[in-house]
Amino acid sequence: MITSIAWKNVWRNRTRSLTVIAAVTVGVFAGVFAMAAINSSIVQRIDAAVNEELSHIQINSKEFRSSSDLKNVIPEPEKVISVLQNIPEVTRIAERIIVRGIASTSAGSTGVEITGINVGGEEEMFTLKTRLIPGTGSYFGSDTRLNSAFIGEKLAKELYIIRYILTEESFGTLEESGVPSSVAEKLKPLENQRFTTEKKLTEAITGLLSARESKEYGMMIREAAWSYREGSRIILTFLDADDNQTGAAFRICGIFRTNNDLFEAMSVFVPENELRRLTGLGEGEYHRIIARLADNDLTDRITPEVTEALPGLEVMNWKEIQTDLAMIADYMNQIYGIFMALILAALAFGIVNTMLMSVLERTRELGMLSAIGMNRRRVFSMIMLESIFLSVVGGVAGMVVSGVVIGITGHTGINLVKYSEGMEAFGYSAHLYPTIGADFFMILTVLIVITGILSAIYPARKALQLNPVEALRGE
Repeated sequence: MITSIAWKNVWRNRTRSLTVIAAVTVGVFAGVFAMAAINSSIVQRIDAAVNEELSHIQINSKEFRSSSDLKNVIPEPEKVISVLQNIPEVTRIAERIIVRGIASTSAGSTGVEITGINVGGEEEMFTLKTRLIPGTGSYFGSDTRLNSAFIGEKLAKELYIIRYILTEESFGTLEESGVPSSVAEKLKPLENQRFTTEKKLTEAITGLLSARESKEYGMMIREAAWSYREGSRIILTFLDADDNQTGAAFRICGIFRTNNDLFEAMSVFVPENELRRLTGLGEGEYHRIIARLADNDLTDRITPEVTEALPGLEVMNWKEIQTDLAMIADYMNQIYGIFMALILAALAFGIVNTMLMSVLERTRELGMLSAIGMNRRRVFSMIMLESIFLSVVGGVAGMVVSGVVIGITGHTGINLVKYSEGMEAFGYSAHLYPTIGADFFMILTVLIVITGILSAIYPARKALQLNPVEALRGE
């Protein structure tokens, strides 16, 4: 009976109740969706770090990472591989030769990390092959030829291998992308002009278009003008095992694009046998052995096991290599807690205010209920239930709305292309796919109920302090 009365009381002032429920709904939705977006950004960054750059565990000689000396190879690599193969959670193993050197073309040069890989093994461990930019070649082709290099887009730009030119085909692409013909007409003076950098093209576009047009269509124009001649070459120069300078010309077999500009700018992948021939390293000598685990959550448990089995080597997992990313990942629960504390605090103030107004407006009614025999416990329970109903209805509505929106945007994504340059400089994707676990919604439901109960304590106590005689005389 008390439950039925409390539910009817909630809707006595329909406008006020709906306003409170709407406020709770919006607050819960905003908080949950914001956390889902933040969570997706971090999850995507971790996935990229593990699947494209680092994998789970890396093993080097103790001096290699600090000195990068070519002679600091892993002693007894077959022992390392044997140890890893005996760990059931290890699903893939890959060996690498790593050389610091300089990549150059006739137009520019920059320092790089040249990684000699077993193409087939790397293809099974990493997903970098899927990051190949269409039209730039292949991931070393069906058969690995000598002097082939797979490089990042950022490096290709720094070496001026990628250029920008608005051809007749480019204008057709712009039309298909929905760029107005009036804007395309303004760009006609740039047709067939070559721009060595994206910055120079942007300056030329800005000089012809209005600020609004440049902002709205600039990215599409740059993409349409993007140009690369397949089979371009670079010179890689480095020291061999005898500390003599050596190098060779490498044909670019393909260019990859990730969300990490630093990784793109520094990484050059070449076939292991070609780099071994140029450096003079012996067969079976490696600088790094990488292990992939069945699940990312196993990283913290397996790393100490590998470290104990290989005491003379440096064993590091992705969290120790990317400490900033690991810190953010480890503190995600605290970040969730802060967000939810703010949301629930706002929810609590709204409930307290509404219920207090409700109690003060019903002074005579509450006095009458007490006068006819409703005990203090039932009055207290009624106020508590009204508060819980308000918070739960609003909270559930907020979670339903956020669940629907997260489901839609998790499929379509949220495009933050305007901020891509800044985000990708730190390795984060500008295209987010919000996601959050179902367990979070269950925890949130419990917290909303608790908040509703706590929020009702003060208004309920206020109701209990009413003297029935004075309350009946008050209005």
